[in-house]
Amino acid sequence: MLPKIVRANSLKEFWTSEQCFIYENYGVTTGDKNISIARARVEPKMTTRTHHLEGVQEIYLIIKGKGRVTVGELDADVAEGDMVVIPAGTNQKIQNIGETDLVFYCICTPSFDKKFYHEDE
Repeated sequence: MLPKIVRANSLKEFWTSEQCFIYENYGVTTGDKNISIARARVEPKMTTRTHHLEGVQEIYLIIKGKGRVTVGELDADVAEGDMVVIPAGTNQKIQNIGETDLVFYCICTPSFDKKFYHEDE
């Protein structure tokens, strides 16, 4: 792999069926199958659909706002600077409990691919 810069202005945010906006920063689309990084944005009062990623570990790094995350049996509030570790195959969802957008990075290993995503609702 060669060094590269992925410019923010080259990326586009899009709405997902999961009930949030995603901004794919890095991963399969940029040529890396080992890790992916995407920014997620959940609007106030919204909750993402319960889902799991088969064979993919995910970490949420909260950068703005307040949320309530459910990962398997874990149910906890999260805020800026918190990290949520989600083992592969574990049900997950996050609710925005604040008055502003909840923004966090999703870091997946191996890299996220739609074939790994399964809705549980």
